[in-house]
Amino acid sequence: MGKALTLYTRKGCPLCEELATEVHALLAETGHVLAPVDVDADPALKAEYGWEVPLLFDGDTEICRHQLNLPAFQEWLRFNP
Repeated sequence: MGKALTLYTRKGCPLCEELATEVHALLAETGHVLAPVDVDADPALKAEYGWEVPLLFDGDTEICRHQLNLPAFQEWLRFNP
């Protein structure tokens, strides 16, 4: 069973939509899934991340911020086949 990566996002964010599309494509057929979380729906997350979205996390580990960091994502995939 794959892992669930968390994408911290907000509605109407073009960068968030772009990162989600890219990550979905890269996760295809890996068994991993993308779980979007709207930071505006949780005051604690909104306070913590503010306008720093999109952010892609595996648990507490940040993989990338604002845009796809392909080398970092590929390294994550290498350790999480």
